[in-house]
Amino acid sequence: MTTTPTDRGRRHHPTLAIGLGLAVAVVLALVAAESLMEPTRRDRITLAVVFVGLAVVVAIVAVALRRWTTRLRSLQAGVVLTAVGAVAVAAVAIWASAASMLIPQKALELVLVALGLGVVLGTVLAVAVAQPLERDLQAVRTTAEQVATGRRDVRTGVARSDEVGMLARTLDDMVVQLDEAERRRDAMEAARREFLASVGHDLRTPLTSLRAAIEALQDGLVDEPTRYLAAMEHDVATLTWMVDDLFLLAVIESGGLSIDAEDVDVAESCDEAVEVVRPVADRRDVTVGFAAGGPVIARVGVREFGRVLRNLLDNAVRHAESRVDVAAGPVGDEVVVTVTDDGPGFPPDLVDRVFDSFVRADEARRRDGSGAGLGLAIARGLVEAMGGTITARPGPGGHVEVRLPDHRA
Repeated sequence: MTTTPTDRGRRHHPTLAIGLGLAVAVVLALVAAESLMEPTRRDRITLAVVFVGLAVVVAIVAVALRRWTTRLRSLQAGVVLTAVGAVAVAAVAIWASAASMLIPQKALELVLVALGLGVVLGTVLAVAVAQPLERDLQAVRTTAEQVATGRRDVRTGVARSDEVGMLARTLDDMVVQLDEAERRRDAMEAARREFLASVGHDLRTPLTSLRAAIEALQDGLVDEPTRYLAAMEHDVATLTWMVDDLFLLAVIESGGLSIDAEDVDVAESCDEAVEVVRPVADRRDVTVGFAAGGPVIARVGVREFGRVLRNLLDNAVRHAESRVDVAAGPVGDEVVVTVTDDGPGFPPDLVDRVFDSFVRADEARRRDGSGAGLGLAIARGLVEAMGGTITARPGPGGHVEVRLPDHRA
């Protein structure tokens, strides 16, 4: 494997830092000895030799420990080895300094005993610190391995405030997010399958009707061709409308929808949409009401906003018991449009997803089984493309609210 200059620099920087640290330590030690002891010239030379020699030994030990600890399979062994090495280096430094200053033999022996005790106590302390650290890291490792096998109900159980604790919390949070993402993926996959099955059914119905009409015309079994042609035209219009909806939804999902916004009287658009849907509402014995209180200006796309209104009104009329109401007006720096009906409304467990792609919001509300449930998903895409938001409230009663930027904002 080729080693790049960057790799060599990363490897050598720690060694350079160790060397600089030791050099600074030696200089500071000599300065401290000079100020505290007032040594002779001979003492200065002796201390300089001892301190520099100790620095060289420490440098060698540091490099060796760096290599050994990275090869150990046990973190506890690495921590203990490092701690013992640190205490041993300190002991050697104290002993060498004391011996160089010709301390009496008895005092030097006492220093050696104290240093030996320090090494033992340091080892015990290192083991005491390393054991819980190794246990917690093992818990993190075990949890990660279980997550890798597909489990999402495991947690590390580590409660620490240091970097190991942060690692454990990050892993736990990741597992929670993975679990939520998989739940959403499974729900979306189920909704997608149901959606595609519904679209296939809704496409098959007019296609079957068209095929039957064409076969009847070909076999000469039709007494009134004009009536058959009118029915065929209606089926073609239905197919065209569904394909257009699917294409529009695909454009919205891809983020490629472009809207030319302008200042539009939302109240006038609402009134026009009500008039368009009124014949269908009359056939269903549903009253559609809209009370205009003057112009309400918002910056939207004319055709796109009209499409949103028609989708919302069509959805409301199909599920209303007897009445649908539309209201529009300024609220703060926004224009708010609401469409309500007296039907059963959206179930609480569906209200947060009624505008999602592949979620058939009509499934919980519709009675006639018609439609593929594209209207609300398209409405949300158009509203968001115009810089607005759309929300629904749980039943009883259908309630959809559209918030648009005011033309003055």
